[in-house]
Amino acid sequence: MEAILFPILALGGTGLSMGLFLAYASKKFEVKVDEKVEKIQEILPGINCGACGYPGCSGYAEAIALNGADMSCCSPGGPAVAKEIAKIMGGTVEVTDSKMVAKLLCQGDCSKTTEKYDFRGELKSCAAINLYAEGNKSCKYGCLGCGDCAKVCPVSAIKVTDRGIIEIDENRCISCKKCVSACPKSIIEMLPLEKRVVVKCSSLDRGVDAKKSCSIACIGCGICSKNCPVQAITVQNNLAKIDAAKCVECEICVNKCPTKAITTEVKERKKAEIIEEKCIGCTACARVCPVKCIVGEVKQKHKVDQERCIGCQLCYGKCKFSAIKMNIVERRA
Repeated sequence: MEAILFPILALGGTGLSMGLFLAYASKKFEVKVDEKVEKIQEILPGINCGACGYPGCSGYAEAIALNGADMSCCSPGGPAVAKEIAKIMGGTVEVTDSKMVAKLLCQGDCSKTTEKYDFRGELKSCAAINLYAEGNKSCKYGCLGCGDCAKVCPVSAIKVTDRGIIEIDENRCISCKKCVSACPKSIIEMLPLEKRVVVKCSSLDRGVDAKKSCSIACIGCGICSKNCPVQAITVQNNLAKIDAAKCVECEICVNKCPTKAITTEVKERKKAEIIEEKCIGCTACARVCPVKCIVGEVKQKHKVDQERCIGCQLCYGKCKFSAIKMNIVERRA
């Protein structure tokens, strides 16, 4: 009995001694965590997406509190989180209320493109397929539709459709940019959520070649650029690009594009109207109108030519006397 009891007591004593030593060591060598780090970490989303450039939310919290890192780097948290962090740090932060979301710059599904070969590898991924002749689609710039981006999306905002292309739920997107990094074609771009006119193509081929590869490709014809009233569109390397900051969503480019490479998701069309009793005839609205649809002499009531108005709202933003209202003339599903 004693032979069995002694090892048990010895083992128990050793365990107790080690436990007491570890408890003492944890107190003796405890690293004090900055109070600000804990507070910042509490308000961060906790997704640990790495979009901020730091190893998870805890790493970002430490970088802000201890090293003075930029307080507006949390894309999922957005302006609200940035403002709360600024309160904790006792400072201010410049943020924009414009939410950036991932947008796929491609429409080349299986009805618009053809397959060059049937990939039968064990590991079917966009990255793997892209190693073989720049992908299996006729357009080497297009979405490969295997969903590498969907696999890394932490909120399941991306899905692969049966049309051989992915779809992004922009309302669920948290702006973490993981899909941007995962796409081997670099055709997912972060753009403002509220901007609904987009060139959904990434082809750099010349017109004829681009059209052969995809029936809805941008052919770099420049018609959109020539007709843009605010010079928001440029054509470089055979591809049209829209400056989101300049675009007023008049949709002239959408209607003029011969291949329908430019898409719109604008839900309402509006036109300006002068409120005569408020108008003092300052001509500020007329000076900013890109299509010169506002007429009227100085110190006279102005009028808007409804046929020519493109609903850009530049006049609405310019008028200091609230003498212009925007009327909805069309609603879309």
